[in-house]
Amino acid sequence: MSYSMSQALLPIVTIELEALAGVIDKAAAHAAAKKCDQSVLLGWRLAPDMFAFVRQVQVTCDQAKNGPSRLAGIDPPKFEDNETTIEQLKARVAKTLAHVKTLDPAAIDASSERDIVFPLGPKKGKMKGVDYLNHFVLPNFFFHLTACYAIARNFGADVGKQDFLGKIPLTLVE
Repeated sequence: MSYSMSQALLPIVTIELEALAGVIDKAAAHAAAKKCDQSVLLGWRLAPDMFAFVRQVQVTCDQAKNGPSRLAGIDPPKFEDNETTIEQLKARVAKTLAHVKTLDPAAIDASSERDIVFPLGPKKGKMKGVDYLNHFVLPNFFFHLTACYAIARNFGADVGKQDFLGKIPLTLVE
């Protein structure tokens, strides 16, 4: 049996969005323990020219819904970027996860040789589906996901590698 595009995409995005929700919870718990207003966490960033935590979560969710939707041949839902609380960020992750779970794996699998046209700044990009998945969707998703984790860690949250990886299909053996 061959490995399909949907297998390379949907389980990973699902597991990592669930992991992101856990990272947000741990970062929020750290803020509460330090009696730090959540707006400080939402505005936390690794460098002055990088997105703040709130924007990194938004973009991670956008990458998780937009790329897979385009590969499935449907228009991605539009989410307003108006989250101002931790609860709203968690709701965005949940809404993204719910959308990803509606996508048709067969439609994604059928997109490998189809041209995918997508917004790219003021212009549009065009790639074959398999290239779009491997060289744009997954790298961008993981870039912003990693930034979320790194910001939470830099903020002082007690997060580690397992928090980033999430509930991966792993069996420990001796």
